[in-house]
Amino acid sequence: MREKTCCFTGHRQIPPEDRERLAAELEETIIGLIGEGFRFFGAGGALGFDTMAAQAVLRLRERFPQIRLILVLPCPEQTKGWRTEDAALYVLIKTRADKVVYTARAYDRGCMHRRNRHLVDSSAACVCYLKSGTGGTAYTVGYAQSQGLRIIRLGD
Repeated sequence: MREKTCCFTGHRQIPPEDRERLAAELEETIIGLIGEGFRFFGAGGALGFDTMAAQAVLRLRERFPQIRLILVLPCPEQTKGWRTEDAALYVLIKTRADKVVYTARAYDRGCMHRRNRHLVDSSAACVCYLKSGTGGTAYTVGYAQSQGLRIIRLGD
């Protein structure tokens, strides 16, 4: 299954002027991966790029019913402190996902890190939106590279 799985990682903040172009590039990339035989797409449920990726997979699942969205979430209370509309979208995506995995029963200092490693450890490819050399996205992309995943960088 790993050889047919792709994970996503990216920043929570996407400049408004980049969103439309990034969404189109993301969709085109996913379609290409489907053509290569990828079937499973893992997203971490965070705001920003994770949400954009999950929405793209759900839209494309209508055209490509063989694909599956797997949400790998750090903990059940991930949306604590989120705006109401963001939390509602998260719940909608979660209800439409094909599988939901939690890496912790409750929030702790390492749950986001475990979520990111789980996504990478279960994948052969990583589609990323990386604009900064620090933070969780940079760590996850670096880890994916060290594990030999194919890295597909969007938004350049």
